Amino acid sequence: MHIVYIHQYYCNPSMAGGIRSYEQARRLVARGHTVDVITTDITGTQTRLGWRQTEDEGVRVHWFSIPYNNSMSYARRIRAFAQFMVVATAKAAALRADLVFATSTPLTVAVPGVLAAKLRRVPFVFEVRDLWPEVPIEMGALRNPLARGAAGALASFAYRNAAEVVALSPGMAAGVLARRPSTRTTVVPNAADLAMFRVRQDEVDRFRARHEWLGDRPLIVYTGALGAVNGVDYLVRAARRLRELDPGVRVLIVGHGKEWEPTKRLAASLGLLGDTVHMWEKVPKAELPVILGAATMSTSFVRPIRALWDNSANKFFDALAAGRPIAVNYGGWQADLLTGSGAGLVLDPVDADDAAEQFAKHCRDESWLAQARAAAHRLAVEQFSRDLLFDRFAAVLDRAAGRRAVPTTGE
Repeated sequence: MHIVYIHQYYCNPSMAGGIRSYEQARRLVARGHTVDVITTDITGTQTRLGWRQTEDEGVRVHWFSIPYNNSMSYARRIRAFAQFMVVATAKAAALRADLVFATSTPLTVAVPGVLAAKLRRVPFVFEVRDLWPEVPIEMGALRNPLARGAAGALASFAYRNAAEVVALSPGMAAGVLARRPSTRTTVVPNAADLAMFRVRQDEVDRFRARHEWLGDRPLIVYTGALGAVNGVDYLVRAARRLRELDPGVRVLIVGHGKEWEPTKRLAASLGLLGDTVHMWEKVPKAELPVILGAATMSTSFVRPIRALWDNSANKFFDALAAGRPIAVNYGGWQADLLTGSGAGLVLDPVDADDAAEQFAKHCRDESWLAQARAAAHRLAVEQFSRDLLFDRFAAVLDRAAGRRAVPTTGE
């Protein structure tokens, strides 16, 4: 089967960002499919106009330079979305396809997906990574009634034209079905890359030894976006109280985004930066395993907005893959997993001092840490391994194309 795979922000392991599309595309190729990925070079460093093509383990990747970052205004982001929508439509329409797959965000990727599928008279499958327009509406980012109506119409357009929808969480699936109950929807969350996050103890020891500020101290890490939805200032405020409770604990924030500089300024103003709190710019995905391997505990945060509970953050599953406890400050399906399994902590959504109390209580409790690490590993292996979830994903594409699903071996 020839699959055109549209993802505006595709990344491979040499890049900083989630690698879900890379992992799914290369596994499709391994099963004998042909895959063309249509994406953007967001760095703005590409000098040649038009498209360039690379290959990732047999996947043909078509890149078009459209600069983008979380520091841009909403108007500039919308312009980037619209630009990709136009060029991706032309590219997708020019490629042979037996099935067209598009993954959000942004929601506008549905347009080239639907149009190319209609032109080629092949099925279209849509993947929902964030529930739009519900999330930006609840966050107050989408206030204009006309814009809300247009976004809602675009979501309905995507779901109505999809043979099937893949949703990254149960809450996202419920949102799809609330808008269009007849849409066949399958939940395929982000995954734990067990092989990638399997690191040797000597690598971890060398990492800790290289950083004098760390040594053998407990380490709490946050890896990923510092955007408006994340509220990583929560961790900095927790670190202020944590320093009083246990001055030896260290916090490492690794990432990028619109809130990077405000978060850094907050840490500096509290006298934490370079001591209790350390901040690194984003790193390639391939460098995360040793960082998480050195971590005592990982974290995932969102602002106290109910719609954000339905996220499927890569950082959550990376922690599971690394066998590390994870602390979250939100409810919903991930919090339920942690509570039920013992794989981490569910913190108060707004009380950072209480979070500090929880960190201080647990990050030197070797008995709790051992149990939580084991529980995290079990979740990774039994429920969220990449191969296990890829089978579910591939079954959706096979079903949409009218093919018999082909099983694969586990990880």
